[in-house]
Amino acid sequence: MSVVFSIRIPRKLKEEMEELKDLVDWRSEIIAFIEERVRMYKRMKALQEITRMLEELPETPRGMADFQLHELDSR
Repeated sequence: MSVVFSIRIPRKLKEEMEELKDLVDWRSEIIAFIEERVRMYKRMKALQEITRMLEELPETPRGMADFQLHELDSR
């Protein structure tokens, strides 16, 4: 199901779009643009959430990663 989403644009832009209507399917172009932006902002939101979660984790003492890798290698 689809819904109507309307915006106001400058008259000059509308006139320029009209001049290109034989070359450009504006509806498809605008839908594709919005879909891509939604994907981009969802990725940004996910990265922000991951960053927030990582910032909440306790810090590992310096050198702990080397110690843990050494322990794994000695098994």
